[in-house]
Amino acid sequence: MQALEGLEDAGPSRQRLWDRHASPISILLLGSLLLAAVLGFTGGQPSPPRTADFGDARLTVKTPAIIRNGEFFETDVTLTADAPLDDAVIAVTPSLWHDMTVNTMIPAPAEESFADGYFRFSYGPLEAGERLHVKIDGQINPPLFAGTRGEIALFDGGRRVGSMPLSIKVLP
Repeated sequence: MQALEGLEDAGPSRQRLWDRHASPISILLLGSLLLAAVLGFTGGQPSPPRTADFGDARLTVKTPAIIRNGEFFETDVTLTADAPLDDAVIAVTPSLWHDMTVNTMIPAPAEESFADGYFRFSYGPLEAGERLHVKIDGQINPPLFAGTRGEIALFDGGRRVGSMPLSIKVLP
């Protein structure tokens, strides 16, 4: 049998592991990124509620601890009065909402103001045992990187009842 010009019989070739089309390193890298996402290291996992007891009232806040830039989020604030409050005021430091857009707050407060370094939202009187549930919808703005921290405080009119520190980690 005559060989064609330019072609030689090379015999069977041995293919090595790293000669394949897809490198095992890229598959391992992709797998580790997917595992990190499933375990919640990239955000999107439910966050447990945080509760602070101030004696006169309890404040429970449920908001994402880790979130990605540009995402919409919900914050649930529940105020339970253990003693009568003449004017239940939920207050938020501007640093917590820096580079965030607050779209809605349900129910809407009776009055909104800014005083003593807080955005203040007044909901009127609460009797002992009454509960106020506020849902806040917002969005992380693109300039916010790495995260934000601040506090949510509870006032009875002008009297400070207590506050809860919060921080939100923002991933790209």
